[in-house]
Amino acid sequence: MKVYLIGVGMGNPDTLTGEARRAIEESRVLLGAPRLLEPWSGEKPAHPLIRPREILAALEGESDGPAAVLLSGDTGFYSGAKALWPLLEGYEVHTIPGISSLAYFCARLNTTWQDVHWVSAHGRTHNAVGEIQSHRRTFVLTGGETRAQDLCAQLCSRGLGDVRIWVGERLSYPEERICAGTAQSLAGEEFADLAVLLAEHPHPVERSATAPGLPDSAFQRGKVPMTKEEVRALVVSKLRPERESVIWDVGAGTGSVSVECALAAPAGVVYAVERRSEGLELIAQNAAALGASNVIPVSGTAPEALAELPPPDRVFVGGSGGALRAILAAALDKRPGLRAVVSAVTLETLQEAVSAFEELHFQDVDLVQVAVTRTRKAGSYHMMEAQNPVWLISGTGGAE
Repeated sequence: MKVYLIGVGMGNPDTLTGEARRAIEESRVLLGAPRLLEPWSGEKPAHPLIRPREILAALEGESDGPAAVLLSGDTGFYSGAKALWPLLEGYEVHTIPGISSLAYFCARLNTTWQDVHWVSAHGRTHNAVGEIQSHRRTFVLTGGETRAQDLCAQLCSRGLGDVRIWVGERLSYPEERICAGTAQSLAGEEFADLAVLLAEHPHPVERSATAPGLPDSAFQRGKVPMTKEEVRALVVSKLRPERESVIWDVGAGTGSVSVECALAAPAGVVYAVERRSEGLELIAQNAAALGASNVIPVSGTAPEALAELPPPDRVFVGGSGGALRAILAAALDKRPGLRAVVSAVTLETLQEAVSAFEELHFQDVDLVQVAVTRTRKAGSYHMMEAQNPVWLISGTGGAE
């Protein structure tokens, strides 16, 4: 049986391509979201369905074709077509693209979209603010837990209230509305659940180099301990953060590791846990100075301070106050398969870390000693000065 997968744009029949309109007219039955079926109400048999398996079951109940599945936007842009293609292998499938909300919205704004970074925060948890923070132009599909006004409020909370924003709702329909302003000016507005947002950030946060290793001089220190540049680069390498990782930096000190991780995971969040007030101030100052607005200082002593934090994908413990095993256990309770790195500068901490990794059943445990020697000028000579050796213990939790 022939099955059409048709991108119908925003839903207004006026935005259909000629090919899509002919396919709908040819089809004996229509399937899709109720909103998309409304223009053909009463003209053809219709099944208001959204879930792919339910659509497949309805098609299996049809003896004659063709049948048309109506999909919002374009079939290649965050579309339900992706889940349907493998389910319809036994059918004669014809996919007809439509006008995406990205293409339509940028056309309404008289702007291009080839240089726009696009993300979907509709129906899923996503740090869209982190994406906006790290790109000059970002298009976001909103909805569900992430509404346009929520994004604007989150931008303001990260000090990005001056980012330029355009929000569109009910696109292509007579009641279409497009609002423009800064994140701060639009944070108090109310927008429809299904809205799109275009953000322009004139000064996105970009790592100046492709690898970690900001110079120590880039950070304010005070009297708070700081993980040095060479060790910090290896810590991030062992953590292996991904773009959207949620990271805990426990015993964050000045926040140097937090900042490096934040730049490595621009769409993620770094929770910098520190018990000293001076350290918390330095974390905030260093994060602001280096553009890492996705660093969130957390005041308190671990493991108690970890109770309200979201599950981590990565954990670095630079200072444990003797509670290392309890810290790792608390993290594993929230995310059994996380990756952890612990730094140790004393034999006692090294022994505690090795025992904790073994008792908590970490996999692929790796121990590395880092011994860095720097030079300083002494007249016409260069003297070598050895830094304190540091042990790094890393591994991956055994997922339950």
